[in-house]
Amino acid sequence: MNDTLTTHTGFRFEVRRARPEDEPTLAEFFTHVTAEDLRFRFLGAVKEVSHERLVAMTRSDDAHIHNFVAFSTDGMLIAVATLASDRADRTGEVAICIRADRKHLGVGWDLLAYISKYAERLGLEAIEAIESRENRTAIEVERDMGFTVKTDPDDATLVQVRRELGVPSAG
Repeated sequence: MNDTLTTHTGFRFEVRRARPEDEPTLAEFFTHVTAEDLRFRFLGAVKEVSHERLVAMTRSDDAHIHNFVAFSTDGMLIAVATLASDRADRTGEVAICIRADRKHLGVGWDLLAYISKYAERLGLEAIEAIESRENRTAIEVERDMGFTVKTDPDDATLVQVRRELGVPSAG
């Protein structure tokens, strides 16, 4: 099932769960993501997304992993997202990556809001992410959506962002 979202800029896109047949499209998508955004998404130097990672991002064998793809109305894959919940299904970690030429349209905001609502429907109590301190844009979006931000106790180059669910977001 596809859900259609419209951003504050009027940009429309569809979101659905990823499927195994999305793997080639996902591989092509990552060729349109900046090196910096790949580093932010995978928290390390990644020149190319491996076949194993693509498989993990398109399959749903694990009930705790929820992968999403977002397509523009012309069918172009513009963003991917993952929500991975802990084994107790209390907290979910979210990661989003947006195609370089579709940034600054509000896709990240609306996709994060969509994932937040999805997590609430699953019964999760909170969602969180680990961000590079350099990823100021994502951290600002998360702050605006009611996430708290604190330095990662194990790595000062990272921050932990967290939002309790069931609490209205600022958006």
